Amino acid sequence: MDQMGTHYNTWIVLLSFALAVIAAYSALNLISQVSHSNRKIRRFWLVAGAVVLGAGLWAMHYAGISTLETEGNLHYDPVAQGISVIVTLLAAYVGIFLFRKFRGQGNFNFWKLGSALFIGFAVTGMHFISLRASRLELDSWLGTKPFAMENVILLTGVSLVALFMLAISGGAVFLDRHVLEIMAYNDPLTELPNRHGLERYFKDEFFGVNSGAVFFVDLDRFKSINDTLGHDVGDLLLQEVADRLRKCVSLKGKVFRLGGDEFLIALPDCGIEDAQEAAQHILREIKKSYSVEGNELYVTASIGISMAPVHGTDRSALMKAADTALYTSKDSGKNKFSVFDQEMNRHQVRRMSLEKDLRRALARSEFMVVYQPKWDSLMNVTVGLEALLRWRHPEHGIISPAEFIPIAEETGLIVPITYWMLHEVCGQNMLWHRAEVANVPVSINMSARMFEGGSLYDVVEEALIRSGLEPHFLELEITESIAMNNMEETVAQLSKLRALGVRVSLDDFGTGFSSLGNLDEIPVNTLKIDQVFIRKSKMHSKKAIISNIIAIASNLNMEVVAEGVETPEQIELLQSLGCRVMQGFYYGRPMPVNELGQWFIENTA
Repeated sequence: MDQMGTHYNTWIVLLSFALAVIAAYSALNLISQVSHSNRKIRRFWLVAGAVVLGAGLWAMHYAGISTLETEGNLHYDPVAQGISVIVTLLAAYVGIFLFRKFRGQGNFNFWKLGSALFIGFAVTGMHFISLRASRLELDSWLGTKPFAMENVILLTGVSLVALFMLAISGGAVFLDRHVLEIMAYNDPLTELPNRHGLERYFKDEFFGVNSGAVFFVDLDRFKSINDTLGHDVGDLLLQEVADRLRKCVSLKGKVFRLGGDEFLIALPDCGIEDAQEAAQHILREIKKSYSVEGNELYVTASIGISMAPVHGTDRSALMKAADTALYTSKDSGKNKFSVFDQEMNRHQVRRMSLEKDLRRALARSEFMVVYQPKWDSLMNVTVGLEALLRWRHPEHGIISPAEFIPIAEETGLIVPITYWMLHEVCGQNMLWHRAEVANVPVSINMSARMFEGGSLYDVVEEALIRSGLEPHFLELEITESIAMNNMEETVAQLSKLRALGVRVSLDDFGTGFSSLGNLDEIPVNTLKIDQVFIRKSKMHSKKAIISNIIAIASNLNMEVVAEGVETPEQIELLQSLGCRVMQGFYYGRPMPVNELGQWFIENTA
């Protein structure tokens, strides 16, 4: 038998190789859409990936066959070729479906092996079925002979392409596992695991033990450092804090950065006593000095702790409990830790409920103003009133200002509430003037929030114009902390109001952190002695402080008002020290408008 000459077209061989690579890349790109889709769309992408991969294999196979330059003509059996197409499509679909199972796993498992076997089966099954059904007719022979399946060169080329496709799949898994995973599950600044890493850790590791502790850690003074020294210094400080937290936890647990200056620590197999000891250790380490870019910095932290399974058996419940405990630590003075309990939960639930209702209280006219008299103890006449806000909740009754005012301050709702109160008080005072019931100034407490926008003057002026009230019948009460916060801007706004004729008083004097060296720069008419000194006025030290406050007011040509006066002994002491204007339950409790009218008539008589 004569030897048959066989040659290959190099360019078409390269083309078949390129077709296989393009098909493999396109199929992998299509199935990457799977995890981001719903069920119907997911099935569509799987089928599309299988069709693209199968088409690439067919194109590679037939392009490879067409590279043969022989002395005969090659013919195909249509039925058998159709079977090879179906086998290729089914095997490619199964292989891609299994590939989806191990995309997020880096180690060996049977899903990977199955995927490789089915994709390999798609290549070899299509190849050999197609070859078995192919016939070669030679011009020099009579008849036909089957095409040689033992063609080693062609089979080697097909195998190399299959191996290359599997290498692409393995490379995609490696990239997803070792590179993209680091970017997705870790914080780039501190290199700590982030929220995504937190979810995976709790799902896979934390709940494998009987007990555990979750710590919410929040830095107390971080914002002021960011604002004064810049975000670059702030970022370096966060890195230092992250390193200290790592060392505190060591191999006992895991540290996560949730964002900003918030961290979470998970300590599996940890009891309540161990958790408290760990919290104390963390607080001690955090408050040690930091040296950042030549700056010696100090920060403290507040910590909230929840225990598993007592406070929750899933990540969400434990984080919520720890967050609630963190609020308690913040509210009780910071640089502390608190362990969650049900009382905290009830307090937090009530606070959230009040915040929600507070947003609608103004529109529903649930606020009311009560007035407490200021009494001249020597002349026995009313010389002023203080307007106080009250909230009549439709379900809970009267809500204490000590409970809802901090919520209003934090949420910013205090601003529209104070706007309403200014108009209400000015209008009511004008009604008293017209009815000749009273002719005294009324004071309103101001929040620091009112000074932030720089529009306080305009708001006050509008309330006075609308009501027709003369400016000297309105008094604004500020605290020492308001006066000292951004003092230059605050003094500028108060000076404009004083020039308008509005009176200003400094409330709770002696309990804040104002400097006596700045007191003469603050444009105020009146100093109010805080009731904490009056209640303990029998103590020699408190009596000395009261005496000094009265002397300071006198020397600065300011009036003085004593708050919280309840007994004749307190009145006698204050009069002996030179204070004549007093405010307290002895002279009158805070009263609504309808009661105050009668009180005016009785006390005027």
